[in-house]
Amino acid sequence: MQITQQRYYTPEEYLELEEAAEYKSEYINGQIIPMAHESVNHNLTAGNIATALNFAFKKLDYEVFSFQVRLWIANQKIYTYPDVMIVAGKLEYFNNRRDTILNPQVIVEVLSKSTKGYDREDKFQAYRTISTFQEYLLIDQTRIHVDQFSKTGKKQWTLREYDEEDEAIALVTVPFEISLQDLYNKVKFEPVESEGESADVEELG
Repeated sequence: MQITQQRYYTPEEYLELEEAAEYKSEYINGQIIPMAHESVNHNLTAGNIATALNFAFKKLDYEVFSFQVRLWIANQKIYTYPDVMIVAGKLEYFNNRRDTILNPQVIVEVLSKSTKGYDREDKFQAYRTISTFQEYLLIDQTRIHVDQFSKTGKKQWTLREYDEEDEAIALVTVPFEISLQDLYNKVKFEPVESEGESADVEELG
């Protein structure tokens, strides 16, 4: 992630610039950082889980938001756009802005090469300051691999990994399950070439 300018912006300045911007940016403690462009795999994977969640929660008291809705993390002074968020019960908007929420219970990020370290470390640490945040999915877009973090107590989280296509992910804090086949439906992986071999594109689903 590359910082556009080494100057401080107020949250209000960021919001004003963001409304006029052609591409989305994050705001991190005064700095405006352009977001990485999505790949096809990123878009497909995020879309697959968002679609499945919306269907599963059609008659339940959960709301599902994708990349277009912003999250404000007050303790860290961060505005960001998670790939998918789940809110349980009543939505809490920041300053009555219908494009910015405060209270996700579950957050899903599809990992990109340029941001995967940030998503695993600094961003996860920032998310953990949100009182309603209970569960975190990190989805690899280059291979079958998902890390599921779920909160078990104060400052306590457990990790479960998924890396076999016949497995299914069951969320701990909301009633939802998705198979890895469905999660990676139509996603094409490009395996690493072995010496002397050509790589074949593999499609799952």
